[in-house]
Amino acid sequence: MLDDFLIRAALAGIGVALAAGPLGVFVVWRRMAYFGDATAHAAILGVALALAASLPVTVGVLVVALAMALAVTWLAARGQSMDVGLGVLAHAALALGLVAVSFVPNARLDLSAWLFGDILAVTRGDLAVIWSGAALVVALIGWRWGRLLTSTVSEDLAQSAGINPGRERLILILALAVTVAVALKVVGALLISALLLIPAAAARAVARSPEAMVLGAVGIGILATLGGLGLSLRLDSPAGPSIVAAAAVVYALTLLWRRP
Repeated sequence: MLDDFLIRAALAGIGVALAAGPLGVFVVWRRMAYFGDATAHAAILGVALALAASLPVTVGVLVVALAMALAVTWLAARGQSMDVGLGVLAHAALALGLVAVSFVPNARLDLSAWLFGDILAVTRGDLAVIWSGAALVVALIGWRWGRLLTSTVSEDLAQSAGINPGRERLILILALAVTVAVALKVVGALLISALLLIPAAAARAVARSPEAMVLGAVGIGILATLGGLGLSLRLDSPAGPSIVAAAAVVYALTLLWRRP
């Protein structure tokens, strides 16, 4: 029989895949890969602030991830170059987080767990947070699906249909911040964007409709989670990177399958 900690790890990974799949397709469609990367890097600063204020880590990460996403949106609205702005904010937030952690009194933590994830240490309480966050993300995207899809295809078309593209963008930002907060312990700050991007990119190679792409991204995310955990157990490799590596293998296979 499987050990209890492996079951919790699998359930945690599946919960993250449920949130990352639907959100990841919009990351791919809107070319927001660097946007997700910057938000994920800010998570370490959220960890430091949560420890300093004696708050749950998820709360600190959620607040900082949301603040980072809003800051990037604000820079874009002011005409700043997105690639430069994202690069500056991503690296600055990560560096500030690593420095801030060192100044938190009586804080003993394994930074590698926050950078690369520690899915095997997930507790029942963590599972409740992960699945609650995943349910919120799925509910948000399901509720606004048609409007999000229209504003993604064309903001002009969305406006002519009475849809506010800015509001839909804020909903995606909120969903991204929640996903980063719940995924941090599973794959870590440096790998969250990979879990958002790779399953969705793999699903795009074989999907024939937006809905099929969402389902494919969720399925590939779950497959990568279970495959990565199995690889980690067999090879004694880090679980978070193993999950991302498994997703990358699936992506390569979908590209080969798509070749004429």
